[in-house]
Amino acid sequence: MQEGQIGRICFFRLKEGEDLAEAIKKRAEECHVKAGILILIGSVKEVVLGYYKDGQYKSIWLNEPLEIASGMGNIAVDEKGEVIIHAHLVVSNEKGESFGGHLMKGTYIGVMAELVVIEALNVNLQRIFDERTKLRLLNLS
Repeated sequence: MQEGQIGRICFFRLKEGEDLAEAIKKRAEECHVKAGILILIGSVKEVVLGYYKDGQYKSIWLNEPLEIASGMGNIAVDEKGEVIIHAHLVVSNEKGESFGGHLMKGTYIGVMAELVVIEALNVNLQRIFDERTKLRLLNLS
């Protein structure tokens, strides 16, 4: 466990057509957040969700306009100090049917998305590759 305090809160409107995963990372870097949480709402034109199974992510492709019903995640750094975003989305179609999973590159923003980045102070959130799971897990020791 690590314990910190809440720092700045940064608000962004993301633009239509941006890759959502890349846009989140870019905005976290712009406000110099290396540890924190993110909250996201808006829409996507198409989405790639990941489902973790047997040491890898299986991709779920949805090629239609969808509402981001819920988006959340965390911000950390890797061993080299590069910002790493870990986010999950729940999206819904016009019938209210929902799909969820890990946000993958190749998800493109629809009309817009609104992102809130909440900075965590006095913590060192670092993701380290775990050989057993094949994932970059938070090192909280």
